[in-house]
Amino acid sequence: MPYRAPVSELRFVLDKVAGFDRVAATEAFAEATPETVDAILTEAGRMCDDVLAPLNRKGDQHPAHLENGVVRTSPGFADGFRAIAEGGWIGMSADPAHGGMGLPIALTMAVNEMIGSACLALQLNPLMTQGQIEALEAHASDEIKETYIPKLVSGEWCGTMNLTEPQAGSDVGALRTKAEPNGDGTYAVTGQKIYISWGDNDFAENICHLVLARLPDAAEGTRGISLFMVPKRLPDADGNAGQANSLRVVSLEHKLGLHGSPTAVMEYDGATGWLVGEPHKGMAAMFTMMNNARLGVGVQGLSVAEAALQHAIGYALDRKQGKTRVPDGSILEHADVRRMILGMKAETFAVRALAMECAVALDMAKATGDVAWRARGAFLTPIAKAFGTDTGIKVAGDGIQVHGGMGFVEETGAAQFLRDVRVTAIYEGTNGIQAMDLVGRKLMDGGAAAFALLDEMGATEDAALRAAVDELRDLTEWMVAQDMQDRFAGAVSYLAAFARVLGTHHHLKAAAADPARAHLARFARGRFLPEARAEMAKARSGADELFALSADEIAA
Repeated sequence: MPYRAPVSELRFVLDKVAGFDRVAATEAFAEATPETVDAILTEAGRMCDDVLAPLNRKGDQHPAHLENGVVRTSPGFADGFRAIAEGGWIGMSADPAHGGMGLPIALTMAVNEMIGSACLALQLNPLMTQGQIEALEAHASDEIKETYIPKLVSGEWCGTMNLTEPQAGSDVGALRTKAEPNGDGTYAVTGQKIYISWGDNDFAENICHLVLARLPDAAEGTRGISLFMVPKRLPDADGNAGQANSLRVVSLEHKLGLHGSPTAVMEYDGATGWLVGEPHKGMAAMFTMMNNARLGVGVQGLSVAEAALQHAIGYALDRKQGKTRVPDGSILEHADVRRMILGMKAETFAVRALAMECAVALDMAKATGDVAWRARGAFLTPIAKAFGTDTGIKVAGDGIQVHGGMGFVEETGAAQFLRDVRVTAIYEGTNGIQAMDLVGRKLMDGGAAAFALLDEMGATEDAALRAAVDELRDLTEWMVAQDMQDRFAGAVSYLAAFARVLGTHHHLKAAAADPARAHLARFARGRFLPEARAEMAKARSGADELFALSADEIAA
């Protein structure tokens, strides 16, 4: 079953669940009229169906590879990228002053979902560029903005993020890459970075690397890190890609999935770079890019969930096996297959609603400057990232199970979804780090943002949801009162519980707007809320239980 962009479903979630009308009512986003939204989703959906979806298997079967120092991308990826760039989809939310459309991030996430479902390996390229654009808009000098952003928006140039080093993964403060002043306002950047998504390609004129490095007077840890723009080719006097910089792709990783996306080891040998933002304030600038990417990666999980769901439904409708409840019926008439398919549908909807609600909060914060909207967007971001990617993995796994033995056979394509999505729970901050961020930084307000969400959900007429909200409120109060180690011990379960309660809330909200969705909402409620209660119980377990055994005892 070929992928078909869920345009009407996206529109329904934006309008009836996520409250996109509030965004369109602001002066900042007044151009996001219903007609504009329809045109954007329809046109982007057509591109995904016709141009990008056929590339997904090609990228898996013909991976990007390094040839004489040049990264050769998968067949058709150059044409696919041009379609994305020429459609204007990279710079949808970028400032019009630099060639962007200035549209809400919610619309960008909706389009990104469709692109990711069609071909996740290729979608990762513009996602990185979008994050870089946002970081440059917020932190770069006017000169850097004028030189780089228009070409990033147009797709002439692509952007990357360079954080990780062999000894510095999640502990970014351990990085050793150095930057020394050249005396002319530029810096010589030297070091090696690993896991650089789309570190190079053969279809863009230039690759623009945002690199974290240390100045000579840098302090230890994250406080001594600065951010630099280090392009593959140095801009000439006219702002075009000129002579080659002193950097190279050392190798490409051989990965479980996302074969069409080249993941590079990058080496910088005194490469020329420009400071982005203030000295020693690189983490703040990079976090602007990472926060954009974290919601975007949550949407990648959604993308794969939708694609795997469609694939599984297509197979289930065609496959006949055993006696069914209707004569000559497909396996979709078996109770267990129904259980899996309905579960996949319920999970996918819950993630889409959560992602769009998060995006709407970010848009409202930008449009109004309201700190409450900003806090809501910040609180929902780690939930959207972790729950979105965990769901993508779960739904892709269930999709294989629906296929039975054929799901384990590569020719069906079911396994690719699981291989491709697995990394999303790891990059842009592991899901454990997202959970710790939720119970750490995001509860530093005493739980105010969490309680505001709980107040909204608690206004429901549904008694089961209301009871779950009350339990989650009690757990949140308990979390706020604990020391950080006990919070961290229950962080993953707390995040999962919050996601399950939010998912139930969104399903019931959808059913109120469209009675035809009532059955799926009841199905989701009957599964999500018991799971939420189990996670809430685990969230209170504390750290003592985890550290009762020594490392040697665990290894014995």
